[in-house]
Amino acid sequence: MKTTDVKISPAIIWSSSIILGVLSSIPQFAQHSFSMAEAVVNAALTASFAVIMWYVNLYMLSWYARKSPKQRISYYRLFITLSIGIIVMFGLAWIQQLILTHINFGPVMLMVEVRGLLINLICYMFLHLLQQNYENRYVTMQLEQMKNDNLAAQFELLKQQVNPHFLFNSLNTLKAMVESGEKEAVDFILKLSNFYRYTLESRKQDLIQVKEEMEIVRAFLYLQHARFEGGFTFTDQLDDATLKTLIPPFTLQLLIENCLKHNIVSLEKPLHIRLYAEGQTIVLENPIQLKSGEHYSMGVGLENIHLRYQHLLDKQVAVSDDANIFQIKLPFIYEYPHH
Repeated sequence: MKTTDVKISPAIIWSSSIILGVLSSIPQFAQHSFSMAEAVVNAALTASFAVIMWYVNLYMLSWYARKSPKQRISYYRLFITLSIGIIVMFGLAWIQQLILTHINFGPVMLMVEVRGLLINLICYMFLHLLQQNYENRYVTMQLEQMKNDNLAAQFELLKQQVNPHFLFNSLNTLKAMVESGEKEAVDFILKLSNFYRYTLESRKQDLIQVKEEMEIVRAFLYLQHARFEGGFTFTDQLDDATLKTLIPPFTLQLLIENCLKHNIVSLEKPLHIRLYAEGQTIVLENPIQLKSGEHYSMGVGLENIHLRYQHLLDKQVAVSDDANIFQIKLPFIYEYPHH
């Protein structure tokens, strides 16, 4: 998961450090032997320590985020930053001893180190919580984006299902059959009715069995055979196990429609479409015999299928084009989680 580096305004870093420095010197005001010089030096060194640890923790947080984007509280990282804090505070206490030579370094050291540990711990926990907030916001944005993508895919699917060009071509074919008195006109009407019944039944489902999808395909192929009159062949080699897997509705129908749309379909040069299983995928392939001026592209139909598979499985639909055969591989989707 990609994360965004935590950024803290320099104004916040410096102002908070100065406040901590001032607060650390307040107890000295209650002492009988109050010394302004000691209070100023103590406040300056505490503020300096806070500034240093702000930037140390920011650097370490960013560095670990690049190595391991999923941030969790790490005791190892906490130990490292606390160790660095002890060393830095020891150095600053030594500087304090050089400036204020009359102070006994030993007794003051424990109090100084405890103060440093507390300040360091506050910086570490604040930045960690801020990083967690950034990550949670990022995840929320990703979920919203996936939701929007899914809604867009469903909308595009609905537009593909109720394709006005397909309906227009089917009605023209039906008109020609009726005018010529063909007996198959009644069957054509029934198949067209079945196809749109499948459309209404399946449009609200995310997944259906491949066996049900093949019912849609058969109704669609009947209509296309009546239109193209032997201009293409379709070979179905799916076994029973594959037919029990799941698939987004109208996936195969859209892919077959793309084959017929982009390629030459004629009695002189029939298009051979083949459907079979290979490994853990359903494969649809056809020889490339593009119409004049046509070229394969990731249009609305294929993009719609890619989007739905990515949403459901976080897997990519494989598209292969070797200039002779156009092939699409759809990953199996199983109903049971143990698969």
